[in-house]
Amino acid sequence: MSELLQKGAVEFLGQLTESSNLTFLVDLTLGEDYCWGIFKPEAGERYLHDFEAGLWKRERAAYLLSEWLGWSVVPPTVVRELEPLGVGSLQMYVDNDGSHYFPLYETRADLHPQFLRLAVFDLLVNNTDRKSGHVLLGAGDHVYGIDQGLCFHQDPKLRTVIWDFAHETIPAELVEAVEPLVDAVPEEVASLLAPAEVAALQSRASRIVRLPWLPEPRSEYQFPWPLV
Repeated sequence: MSELLQKGAVEFLGQLTESSNLTFLVDLTLGEDYCWGIFKPEAGERYLHDFEAGLWKRERAAYLLSEWLGWSVVPPTVVRELEPLGVGSLQMYVDNDGSHYFPLYETRADLHPQFLRLAVFDLLVNNTDRKSGHVLLGAGDHVYGIDQGLCFHQDPKLRTVIWDFAHETIPAELVEAVEPLVDAVPEEVASLLAPAEVAALQSRASRIVRLPWLPEPRSEYQFPWPLV
């Protein structure tokens, strides 16, 4: 999949008009391999006072960290430069039936361990925009989180709809996966972030190791809007 995303021939299929930033659906072909992808160019980003331009770096960093942890909660994501739009993130499209976190949580108790793992991931990366519609169910009942552009800020900014596991203990295997980050962040991830953001990531990893439970929201600010 990574090779298809990195080297596949690209055809633009259309713009996703409901997205906050300029976002395109594309198809990719490499030999007999084919998939859809989501392209988010830096040139189409809205100005944000608290995040520098280049949200594609955070999309890529979130994917790399997810893979390094062995959790695969972020769809395959690469960095590509596509004319005439320039550099951006290109992510595998998750084929889904339109379900998202709220209905899935209510009807699929078997998915709760995956939702809890995603909640831990969002706590770790300091996700500021985990809407219900950013949680998708892919092939094989695998839960993915999309739209990681607003992650890794050095200041506490966790904003999510996944609060159903507040006060629950984080499973030991998830804590063990996070623990090495306390001492060092993988270079490929660190190179996409500012030094202060890397230090903050390590601090959040330390918190998960020392206090292995999920927090509760302390204000309305910690819920994204719109919720879906």
